[in-house]
Amino acid sequence: MTRYRGGCHCGEVEFEVEGDLTEVDECNCSICTRKAYLHWIVPPQNFRLIKGAQALAVYTFNSGVARHFFCARCGTAPYYIARSDPDKIDVNARCLDGVDIAALRIRHFDGRNWEAAMRQRANSRR
Repeated sequence: MTRYRGGCHCGEVEFEVEGDLTEVDECNCSICTRKAYLHWIVPPQNFRLIKGAQALAVYTFNSGVARHFFCARCGTAPYYIARSDPDKIDVNARCLDGVDIAALRIRHFDGRNWEAAMRQRANSRR
């Protein structure tokens, strides 16, 4: 496993995450599209917030399950708790230092049709 550092634009929020980063998910839902989020979902024990808990604001909508964390100072959205995986941390790969996004495999997730996409994802894992 590789350890990555990441954070927000202004430096108020910093974190570390460990794992094998080879692929990410790109979701076409309204919020992920607007944030240009590239999802790397990891177990919570692989994520450590180094600094900036006090700088984070949280945005929720719709079902209220997803908790979108963002820096209240610069607006960067480095990670969140996803509705699809509420027991994990969803890291925005665009907020990781030294990662070549073009080298990652990008899987597409149809978040505009979330329920059907989740059923399809569950069926493909069987």
